[in-house]
Amino acid sequence: MYRKLALLMLVLGIGSPLRASKAPGIISGYVRNTAGIPQMGAAVEVMGSAALTVFTDEHGFYRVNGLVPGIYSVKVSAPSFLPVLRESLELSAGASILLDVTLRTLFEAVQLAPAHDTANNDDWKWVLRSTANRPILRMVDDQTGVPSAAAKSSSRLSGSLAFVAGYSGQGLGSASDMNTAFSLHKLIFGSDTIGLLGNVGYGTSSPASVLRASFRHSQESGAGPELALTLQNLPAPDAMPGGGIQALTLAVSDGLKLGDIVELKFGSELQGIQFLGRTMAVRPYGTADVRLSENLIVEYRYATSLPDKGVDQAPGPAEFGQLNPRVSMVNYSSAVESAHHHEASFSYRDEKSTLQAAGYYDRFADPALTGVGEFSADGGDALPDLLAGRFIYRGINYSTEGLRLVAERELVAGLTLTGDYAFGSALELERTGVALADARQWLRPSLHHTAAGKLSGVIPRSKTAWAASYRWVDGPVLTPVDMFNSSTGRTEPFLSILIRQPIPYTGFLPGRMEAVVDLRNLLAQGYVPVLGEDGRTVYLVQSARAVRGGFSFTF
Repeated sequence: MYRKLALLMLVLGIGSPLRASKAPGIISGYVRNTAGIPQMGAAVEVMGSAALTVFTDEHGFYRVNGLVPGIYSVKVSAPSFLPVLRESLELSAGASILLDVTLRTLFEAVQLAPAHDTANNDDWKWVLRSTANRPILRMVDDQTGVPSAAAKSSSRLSGSLAFVAGYSGQGLGSASDMNTAFSLHKLIFGSDTIGLLGNVGYGTSSPASVLRASFRHSQESGAGPELALTLQNLPAPDAMPGGGIQALTLAVSDGLKLGDIVELKFGSELQGIQFLGRTMAVRPYGTADVRLSENLIVEYRYATSLPDKGVDQAPGPAEFGQLNPRVSMVNYSSAVESAHHHEASFSYRDEKSTLQAAGYYDRFADPALTGVGEFSADGGDALPDLLAGRFIYRGINYSTEGLRLVAERELVAGLTLTGDYAFGSALELERTGVALADARQWLRPSLHHTAAGKLSGVIPRSKTAWAASYRWVDGPVLTPVDMFNSSTGRTEPFLSILIRQPIPYTGFLPGRMEAVVDLRNLLAQGYVPVLGEDGRTVYLVQSARAVRGGFSFTF
């Protein structure tokens, strides 16, 4: 009896470590480019005792489960980027390896390719097969070596040119706007990039323009210093000769990554504005991300100005009401909008889902409100935006505390659903129909709730990228609830639709063409009527109705 019991204990004692040695492991991480931007659709091939391939999600995240202990190699590939290989990854039983990968562009291909060596031809053919960075291309299997991502690269020029036209304001027959946007980027010294972006808009009068020059140094971690100089010019309305706006902004930013746990990004903008006098302003900002686990991230964010939504997002209209610095006017006296934003958030991300909970505190001074309608600047109470056929009205100072909840889920391949809820204070007008000059005394901050739903995806055969969203607000507010929302749940107010359609291009120049349709506040909701200087009805609105379309060429 005792011999049988001892034999049974011996068998169990030997079997337990054998079972533990076969406990599966995990390899996961994020794929970004040298600017730190997540890359969706990158192919991650794990090679070892078994070969598995997964694709990164919209946050650049990948995860491979159920791996038996052993030695693995990970190969990451994406269109327009060089493949990257990480070898000799030792995975223990039940362990989890966190492997972040930084991809470099195909600018490196020319110098990296050996002059007479054909061993790597398959990789170069795959890289050069397409410059589109979203459709996922199948890579030909090979056993050749892959060049290191840390290698130096040669110079290469890339850019885009876009033409966008449409109507914005109260209805489809209101002021028209046309924009020509361009961008040029050139890689120098293997890891540095110089860029030039511009946008010229033609509204109801003289053209307005935005020009930005930048220099960025890329590092292996993805975080690096950047220097940018932006020049804006808004012509003066007829009633204000010599009253145009010229703004010069010098922005400096940098980043620091401490292992795989802490990532810091920080910077500042120095803004100089020439409008009815000269004004200088300093706008610092920064974020701190702490990765508690492979799926859970804690972030603190501080900002002093709203993010630009124009010059960096070509093709599209560079509306001066959406660019920094945001300037308004009362009695021919100018004011520059300023803000202080503090936010703490918890984010959970896995292969198909993203969840975020955030609390924030905002404080605004001289907020710039948007108005539409036929407007005269004779009274000096508002500043016409000639680029978009609108005007900018100065609001009152206010502060708010709020909460944001965001959930995103990939329903099927090529279809993502995003939901967003937030509450916080926003400006509203207690009495409608008052004179614009008196409207300021009727402005009050009040607590409001907002919720949004967004569907986005790509149609497989036509490669049509689309997004449709609707944001509901419980009242006719003049400023967005949660203005600093930069999460995946961020959407334009009310009903908006965006469509991007690749166009087959057989020209002699390499590149791709794309048609763009941009519809914002399609139902013209949220318009609050007031009386202008000439007695006509104009409107203060959180987001003006806009219908725009155009074409872009990228090379």
